[in-house]
Amino acid sequence: MTETRPPLAPISPATRSALIIGGLFFAFILLAVFGVLHEAHRIQHEREQTKALNSQTSSGEMVWIPEGKMTMGAIDGGSDEQKMHDVRVRGFWMDKTEVTNEQFARFVKETGYITVAERKPQVAEGAAVPPERREAGAWVFTPPKTAETANEIWHYVPGANWRHPEGPASSIKGREKFPVIQVCWDDATAFARWTGKRLPTEAEWEYAARGGTQHAPFIWGNELKPGGRWNGNVWQGRFPVEDTAEDGFAGLAPVGRFRTNDFGLADMAGNVWEWCADWYSATYYNKSPHANPTGPEASSDPDEPSVPKRVARGGSYLSSETNGAGYRPSARRKVAPGYACSDLGFRCARSTQ
Repeated sequence: MTETRPPLAPISPATRSALIIGGLFFAFILLAVFGVLHEAHRIQHEREQTKALNSQTSSGEMVWIPEGKMTMGAIDGGSDEQKMHDVRVRGFWMDKTEVTNEQFARFVKETGYITVAERKPQVAEGAAVPPERREAGAWVFTPPKTAETANEIWHYVPGANWRHPEGPASSIKGREKFPVIQVCWDDATAFARWTGKRLPTEAEWEYAARGGTQHAPFIWGNELKPGGRWNGNVWQGRFPVEDTAEDGFAGLAPVGRFRTNDFGLADMAGNVWEWCADWYSATYYNKSPHANPTGPEASSDPDEPSVPKRVARGGSYLSSETNGAGYRPSARRKVAPGYACSDLGFRCARSTQ
C-alpha cells in the first residue's frame, strides 16, 4: 500500500517576501565583500607596481605617483585642516627628494638667476623699517640661550641667502647634498620652470606624502616612533632651547637619509618645509573641488588679511609636538611668497601631459 504524504503547506506571501528580501540582502553583502576585496587587491597590485617602477630610480630623480584618492585634512589638527573631504588626484611625477644645494647651484650657474634674498629690498619711502631690513638678507633660526628669550628665535640677517644660509660667514661647502634653503616662492617656481617642472599642488603634496595610506596621522603610520626609531628629521627635546638630535641630526640633514614612503619619496616629513603652488586660504577646504583641486584664486588669511600667503607643507627640523607637529601629512603652513628662511625649501612635480 502506497504511503500518502500530506501536501506541503503553502508559503504565505509574507514568508515569500521575507525569503526574497533575505536572499537579496545576502547577495548584496557578498557583492560588497567581493567589491572591497577586489579594490584592496587592485590597490595592492598598483602599489607593488609603483614600488617596482620607482625602485629603479636613483637619488635625485623623480618617482611616479599613481592616480588615486584620499581623505584630505585631519579632525585633530589646526582649524584650517579640520574640514575633512575626499579628493581624487590624477597621476603625476614628483622629485624623490627635496631640491639640493648642488642642483640649485647648477640652475644659478646656467641662468645667472639672482634669488630674492640676494636683492636689495624695495622699501616704501617713510616706512618704519629697521636698518638691517633695508639690506639684502633672509631670516635665520637662532636658538635662544635661555628659556626667557625663547620668543626671539628668528632674526633677519643681512647677507643671508642660499649660498650663505646662516649669514655672510657661512657657506654651503660640504653641504651640497643638503636641501637648498633661503629660497622664496618665486625662486622655487623659477627653478621649476627651468627644469620643465612645476611646484606640486597642496592636494598632490598631501596625497604623495601619505604614500597610498588613509587616515594615518604620520606618513609612516599611526605611531610617532615605530619601533622606537625616528623616521624623519624633526626636533627632539625642549623646543627651542634644546635639540637632543635623537634622530641623528641637529639641524638640517642631507636629503634621503630616512626611509622612503610607499611611493618611494624621501623626507616628506621634516627636514625643510616645502613650497606648494597654491594660494593659502583658511577656509578653502569648505569648498575645495573633489577632483584635482588647485587651491583658491586668491589668498585669504584672517590673521593677516593684507598679506598674501602661499602654502608650504611637510614640517622641518624645527617641528615638534609642542609647536604644531608640522611633520604630520595634513599640517599646513601659510607663508608670504617673498619670505626666505632657514627651514624652507621645495621639491618639484611634473604632469604627464
